[in-house]
Amino acid sequence: MTSPTRAIARPLLSAIFVASGVNTLRDPAYQVEATRAAGLQDPEKLVRVHGVTNLAGGLALATGRLPRLAALGLAAGLVPTTYVGHPFWSADAETRQMQQVNFLKNLGLIGGLLIAAADTGGRESLPHAVGRVSRRAARKAEKKAAKKKGKSAATALSQRVDVLQAQATKKVHELTP
Repeated sequence: MTSPTRAIARPLLSAIFVASGVNTLRDPAYQVEATRAAGLQDPEKLVRVHGVTNLAGGLALATGRLPRLAALGLAAGLVPTTYVGHPFWSADAETRQMQQVNFLKNLGLIGGLLIAAADTGGRESLPHAVGRVSRRAARKAEKKAAKKKGKSAATALSQRVDVLQAQATKKVHELTP
């Protein structure tokens, strides 16, 4: 079940990509000209592919279909668009501020998309799951080793706690002046 925040945030974040994709597919002339001016090969094809990916990725994010992958794809597509489409550093004085605002807006969108790409929807993240499983495996291995040595699990655990406590005390002494 999607949280109310996600149900609202994903369509809001994706709206600009859906609108951009539709507008690009309807009338690609402006973007084709900007792409051509940037010196890229086959600008018509690049602009159409970009329009389709914006539309598809935006719809996928808005509807919650593979939202992490959609967000990551949209962020990846926005990086070159931001660099090519809003070069405020080389703009004339009249358009510099507008280009800089759009450049920074796109950076904000990239940040939001990266957060959406990392959002697990309340489920456990892969690094956390790997850490949990590896800690559990280490505990099981310690128990088996303790049984083979004839120690009880409580004795093995007590010895392990003593070792960790000694290591922590040593670290504290190293860090304090």
